[in-house]
Amino acid sequence: MEPHAPLAATPARMMLAGRIGWLRGAIGAGFAIALTALIGRLALGSDPALPWLVASMGASAVLVFVLPASPLAQPWPVFGSHLVAAAIGVGVHAVLGATWLSAGLSVGLAIAAMSLLRCLHPPAGGTVLLTAVSSPGVAAAGLGFLVMPLALNVLVLLGAGVAWNRLTGHSYPHHAPPQPVQPDWIGHIEDSDLDAVLAEWDEVLDVSREDLAALVQAVEGKVRARRGATVSAPRR
Repeated sequence: MEPHAPLAATPARMMLAGRIGWLRGAIGAGFAIALTALIGRLALGSDPALPWLVASMGASAVLVFVLPASPLAQPWPVFGSHLVAAAIGVGVHAVLGATWLSAGLSVGLAIAAMSLLRCLHPPAGGTVLLTAVSSPGVAAAGLGFLVMPLALNVLVLLGAGVAWNRLTGHSYPHHAPPQPVQPDWIGHIEDSDLDAVLAEWDEVLDVSREDLAALVQAVEGKVRARRGATVSAPRR
């Protein structure tokens, strides 16, 4: 008898702990933020000039722990976005100071930079405002704010995200589970088929079920149209 290959970490084999819905994300995010705050507090000591926990980490935790399959929640978008946004905010503040124009310009530039660098992450919109319209302590820290506390906060949060999601049976960093190659087939995908797959995957996706069903049906229509054109094409 041939030895069995190791089981892949597919959604069908996710641990029971990963099937408790929103509670899984809430518990993980709570622990992660507490740990991030504790480490930041210990690292900064009693210096009140800088925040030991950047407020936008709370928004990042929602994505990392509740929507770990989302492209917006992957490690590079989380890490890259906050650092890029903070650097832009520091630069805009150095030129324009803390003004209404600084706020608008910094957010627009941050979105453009994140899009170009493929690290779009909405919570970084809060980080850029923290540095563009900054307190005296953050302004005095300048680019040093990117290292302490920002980079420290992000790295602790990401480390906790990797550990918690894997512990509870969720892929993070997320990779779509491998699917077997299907034979050449044309049929109709029922709503119950979609619901069954979503239940097996046990992931909160940042797309509504209705939009996902519409996408599947639109693809199905394209396949039918292509097959119909192939059948009706005259043979040479």
